[in-house]
Amino acid sequence: MKTSPATTQEPYRRLIIALSVAIPLAVAALFRIKIPGYDFSFLPPIYASINGLTAVLLVVAVWAIKNKKRPLHEALMKVCIGLSSLFLVMYVLYHMTSDSTPFGGQGAIRYVYYFILITHIALSVVVIPFVLFTFSRALAGRFDRHKQLAKFTFPVWLYVAVTGVVVYLMISPYYA
Repeated sequence: MKTSPATTQEPYRRLIIALSVAIPLAVAALFRIKIPGYDFSFLPPIYASINGLTAVLLVVAVWAIKNKKRPLHEALMKVCIGLSSLFLVMYVLYHMTSDSTPFGGQGAIRYVYYFILITHIALSVVVIPFVLFTFSRALAGRFDRHKQLAKFTFPVWLYVAVTGVVVYLMISPYYA
C-alpha cells in the first residue's frame, strides 16, 4: 500500500479528522436525548473544577517544557487530555439527564455571558483537532511540528478551560 506524504507526516490524520467531526456531532445529537429518572445535578461544579484544574495543569506543562522538564510536560499533557475526556463524559451525561438552565442575568452582563458562552462553545469544537494533532506529533517524535502547532493549541485550549469555569460561575446561580 502506497502512503502519501501527509499520511507519513500525520500518521493518525484520518482518525483525528474523524474524531474531530464525530465528537461535536455526537454531543449535539445527545443534547436532543433526555433520559428521565436520573439526577446528575451534582456534576456541573465537578466538571467546572475539572476545567479549572486543566487550565492550571496546562500552564504548569508549558512552564515544564520551557524549563526542559520534558517527562513532566509529557505527563501533564496526558493528564490534561484525560481530564478533558472526563469533562466531556460528565458534560454529556449531565445534559442527557437534565434540562438546560437559562441564564437569568439582565443588562450588559447578559451580552458578556453569551459572548463568553458562544466563543467557548465554538473554540471547544476547534480545539479538538488542535489537541489531537499536537499530541500525535509529539507521539511521532516530530517535535519541530509539535512545537509549531502547540503555539496555537495552548492558548485556545487554555481559553476553553478557563471560560468553562467562567460560564459555570455565571450560570450557577440559576440552576434549579
